[in-house]
Amino acid sequence: MVPEELRYTPQHEWVLAGGEGTVRVGITDYAQRQLGDVVYVQLPPLGSSVASGEPVGEVESTKSVSELFAPVAGEVIACNDALRDNPGLVNSDPYGGGWMIEVKVAQRSATDSLMGAEDYRMLIEEDG
Repeated sequence: MVPEELRYTPQHEWVLAGGEGTVRVGITDYAQRQLGDVVYVQLPPLGSSVASGEPVGEVESTKSVSELFAPVAGEVIACNDALRDNPGLVNSDPYGGGWMIEVKVAQRSATDSLMGAEDYRMLIEEDG
C-alpha cells in the first residue's frame, strides 16, 4: 500500500503536506512490516530543530531498533502522543493514527525532492 498523495524518502518515511508550511511524518507500511510489532517509539521534543536526513527518533520493535529520520528541515511542532500508550498504531494504521511528528518546514519547497508514490513503489520492489 503506497498512497498517491504522500511523498517518500529512501529511509521509508512518508510525508503529508499540510497547511501553513507544515508536514506530517510517519513510517511507511513497508517499513512497519519489515520491523514487525512496534513496542516503543521515541520522538523528539516539541520545538526541536531537525535537519533533513538526520535521525530524530527511534522505532523499537520485537525484531530491532530503527532510527526515524527527518525528511525535511524545520521545527517539530507536534508529536503523536497516542504512540506512548499504543505504539502498535504504527503497525495497524501507519498512514493515519500511526503518524509520528509534524514539522514546520524551513523551506516550502522542502518536499519537492522527495519521491512520489510511483518512485517509492519501484524502490520497495527492488528491496523486496
